[in-house]
Amino acid sequence: VIVTTLPACPHCHHPLGAADQPGLHAYDHIDLPPLRPIVTRIHRHRGICPCCRKHVAAPAPDGLQPGSPCGPAVRALSIHLHVTQAIGFQRLAQMMAEVFGLTISEGAIAGILARAEAPLLAATVPIAAALRASAVVGSDETSARIGGKTCWQWVLLSSTAICHLIADRRAASVVSTFLDGARPEIWVADRYNGQIGHGAARQMCLAHLLRDAKYAIEEGCAGFAPGFRRLLLRAIAIGQRRDRLKDATLLRYHADLQSRLDRLLSVPQPTLTAARRLFRAMRRHRDDLFRFITRRDVPYTNNACERALRPSVIFRKVTGGFRARW
Repeated sequence: VIVTTLPACPHCHHPLGAADQPGLHAYDHIDLPPLRPIVTRIHRHRGICPCCRKHVAAPAPDGLQPGSPCGPAVRALSIHLHVTQAIGFQRLAQMMAEVFGLTISEGAIAGILARAEAPLLAATVPIAAALRASAVVGSDETSARIGGKTCWQWVLLSSTAICHLIADRRAASVVSTFLDGARPEIWVADRYNGQIGHGAARQMCLAHLLRDAKYAIEEGCAGFAPGFRRLLLRAIAIGQRRDRLKDATLLRYHADLQSRLDRLLSVPQPTLTAARRLFRAMRRHRDDLFRFITRRDVPYTNNACERALRPSVIFRKVTGGFRARW
């Protein structure tokens, strides 16, 4: 819509036309139209056929069948506001009334979400299949609240798919059940025991190891932990530019990192608790540190998994969690 104003001369009140005012000051004024629901009342006639004396009834119009009065736009908006924008049932019902003029109960919103379960579950089938077929899979887990009880939300991530699972256990069996016999070539995760054994090989998250090294340094370790931290930073720097390096160069870097790690692990075991635990873990799992150097498709952290979990963590903190398991 364009509104044009042509005032008269404020001095002599002579009417002016567009030709008299070639200068133009243009600006926008933006507003929203009144947001009100569109209500369609359906009248289905029924009666008795005067010819055959049988009962007849008019069919329901397409897309306007009996049942929930909420149309697809109302359902889509409710799902989006609750799931993506983390608006709880009570606040969502209030928002619908105040913003859209639509009176809807919390039970109706719950019904909308319940009816969305079947198509969403169907959509997870190809996602899960893509993950099971992936060569490199990352995983992480975080707590989730269901009906006031602490459960666990797992995320499994590949280069093409992300799948979320919520279970009442933080055990490795949750992932094993999901994989259903599949075994990725590389499993990217932190040092939690429930993340061990799901792939043919593992790449430990270097960001988590940097955190553990920092804890050991803060505890007072002046030998192994600072050297190990410098080694991890060197490996990360190589990983950040590996796309520009040749395979032979990466092999030399990998051998150099292993040699530096050998020297770090050849010293006597630290006496401080955090440093000793880290030292022992690196002796056991040293082969899981630098697989990303020679495999360009392997990340050196599982930060992508943590980013994938972040929306769910925000949802939990804003809404308090899920009301029920469904």
